[in-house]
Amino acid sequence: MYPSWTPTMYINLGPAYRMAIGRRMYTIKEGEDVLLLRDGYVCRYNQPDDYIFTVKFFPGGLEAVLGLSQLSLVGKVVRLNEILPAALLMKVKNAHDFQERKLIFERFFLETKSRRKGDHYLDFVNDTIARHITGALQFNVDQVAERRFVSSKTLNRYFHRVVGLAPKKYFSLVRARTALTAFIADRKQFNPENFSYHDKSHFYRDMMGFTGQRIKDF
Repeated sequence: MYPSWTPTMYINLGPAYRMAIGRRMYTIKEGEDVLLLRDGYVCRYNQPDDYIFTVKFFPGGLEAVLGLSQLSLVGKVVRLNEILPAALLMKVKNAHDFQERKLIFERFFLETKSRRKGDHYLDFVNDTIARHITGALQFNVDQVAERRFVSSKTLNRYFHRVVGLAPKKYFSLVRARTALTAFIADRKQFNPENFSYHDKSHFYRDMMGFTGQRIKDF
């Protein structure tokens, strides 16, 4: 899995499994649950009897719901029982199916978020990301800042505080993932200009930097 900066919870309902995170190998024990920021390369080694329930947040989502800053997660594998109540995790694991687990988490997160006050920085960044994703994936940070009526310096400061990296880096990551998904889905109809790439060579170079592989290897 390529970097996405989307905090992800892995609730292990089955046996132990292994994950490579960056250059380190981790063994996640049976019954052990973890939280990753997904700020780097992650490879999970699938097994036939894997049984993992995942919960993924948009950047800043953990801070909005639990008050947990993404900056504290960079480069770490966090034990989920340090973040969530043990009783909640046990309730999720004892649930009968996916739908029941989903409802348990939804109720908990909504109730938790309702008790938190708004955060100007968080709201601003989340809104900026939403506009970027639903728009034309504009890559120019100065233009993004201008549309939000702030300076590029302010935009950078807000993103570093909430997401943990510069907006230019985050937007390039979103663009690369979105473009690569579209390319794999329909190579013949793929047009790199739709994702603000100058041409195919520009797209190929970016994919090499993003994945570490040549595009022809996909």
